[in-house]
Formats: sequence, structure tokens, C-alpha cells
Amino acid sequence: MIEVRNLTKRYGTFTAVDDISFTVEKGQILGFLGPNGAGKTTTMRVITGFMPPTGGTAIVAGFDVVENPLEVKRRIGYLPEMPPLYLEMTVNEYLNFAARLKQIPSGQVVEKIAGASRKVAISDVGDKVIKTLSKGYRQRVGLAQALIHDPEVLVLDEPTIGLDPIQIREVREMIKSLAYEHTIILSTHILPEVDMTCDRVVIIDRGKIVAQDTPEGLAKSLKGTEKLTIMAEGSAEEISTAVTEIQGVQKIVDSASENGVSTLTLECDFQFHVRKAVSELMSEKGWALLEMKVEETTLEDVFIHLMSDSSEEVVS
Repeated sequence: MIEVRNLTKRYGTFTAVDDISFTVEKGQILGFLGPNGAGKTTTMRVITGFMPPTGGTAIVAGFDVVENPLEVKRRIGYLPEMPPLYLEMTVNEYLNFAARLKQIPSGQVVEKIAGASRKVAISDVGDKVIKTLSKGYRQRVGLAQALIHDPEVLVLDEPTIGLDPIQIREVREMIKSLAYEHTIILSTHILPEVDMTCDRVVIIDRGKIVAQDTPEGLAKSLKGTEKLTIMAEGSAEEISTAVTEIQGVQKIVDSASENGVSTLTLECDFQFHVRKAVSELMSEKGWALLEMKVEETTLEDVFIHLMSDSSEEVVS
């Protein structure tokens, strides 16, 4: 459905997107993940035909964004980070405008407005002026304009930014429901957004793809390490010093102490029996071991690991 081929975008001497390639299959939700300034929005703008690439191209529903930009735009619904809303219009006035802008035949406009409004649950606010709506409802209106022409592909750039937790959950569920009818690229820097919504993940940093796989596949890529959290009676400083001497303990990720009880999170090499060594150390030192548990590797762990490696490469 979407194929990005060796895509590059430069602004003068600055390379915002550097020779990236990935594909999105029909019906998939692809999470396009990276820190602010990584090149996500630039990539989205090229895919949607908003700006031309410097090199490479993207194929959307069989059409090349360079050779057939208008055909690509007909097949894409785009929700930019700042929804393109006219605040003085009512919701229905705005969606009517969007429908005509997208050349929907006049006899189908009312039906298309009703259908898009139903999909994003804004049918009850059609007569309200957009500026009177909450941030969450404005985001839904923006999503409705992206859907109104029944596009094969949806490109959503930071769709939950600025929303409260309840609104984020609602938009997240909405996006998942839309995948049955649309192929979706979800650009974000919010990790739970990707972990809970997407089928595949592409992680980009400084314009380059640093990883791509399913969320589960990326988590498995770090299975060589595990996080071990221990809670014990004793000084966090003394315990930290002692456990770093254990073979297989790579670093102390976090430590805290309260009322004589210390909690430490260790990053450990999976091939060593760190838990057994920690237990023996606690007994030897006379520190009461209150709790010890292994945490599963998450997408956040993968992301932090990859960003750390990328930063080290720049420094070196």
C-alpha cells in the first residue's frame, strides 16, 4: 500500500531525512517513532505530496508522489500536527468546505459528512462553532476532514498531542477502529501511543532509520539484557557499590532510598545468573532482601537504548 524508497529531503546543507526506506501493508497501522526533530514530520509531508523529496520517492496505492502527486493526494487523508481548522465555522460548515475542496460530488456531500462524523463520534456537535469545542473535539473534527473522502491511506502526525489522558484513550481507540478500512501511518514521539496502537514500528533519529519491526520484535531484540529490580534494607549507595561488582550487572538504571529501604533497578546481561549472585550478596552483607523481580523489556527500553547508541555515535 505504501512504499518509501531511499527517501531524502534536504534544506540547503541540512539533511532532514537521509535515504530512508520502509513499507506499510494494507490495513496496517505503522508507528513512525522518534524524538522531536528526528525527521518524522518532513517524511509525512513528502509522503502526502505537501513537499517534494530531494531524492528517492514514495509509492502510495500504486502512485508515485513525484510523478503523480495529485493521484496520491486523492488517496490520502492527512491530519497534520496542527489541524487545519477554521474556528469561526460550524463543524458541518467546515466539513462541507473540506468535502468540496476534495472534489466530492455535490450529491454525496451530506452522506460523506454524516459518515465521517459518525466514525469519529462528532455527529452531536455538527451545528456547534469549532472555536467553542474542546481540544479533543477539535482533533476529532480534524480527523473527520482527513476521512471525508474515504481515503485508502491515513497519515496522522502527532494526533494526540495536547490531549488529556481520557481524550488520548478515545483517539487511540478511534485510530484502531479505522484500521479495518484504512492503512495508517501514525507519527509520534509518545511511546505508549505506538506500543498500544501499532502493528509495526519504524524508529527514526537524525533523519535515519535506526530500527524497524513489530513492537514485540523490537522488544525481543534487547533480550540479551534484562532489568532486575531489588528492594532491600540498607544504604542505596552501599548496595549500589556492591552490586556493580557482580558479574553480569551492566549498570544501575535507577536507585532510591526511603526509611532505610533501598530500591534499585539493574540492567543485567541475560547469560549470567545475576539474581542468584544478588541473593548471596544480600545474605553475605546482612542486608534483608525484601523483593526481587525481573521486568519485561518494553518498547521504551528499546527506544532509550537506540537513542543512547545514536548519541554515542555523534559524540565519537
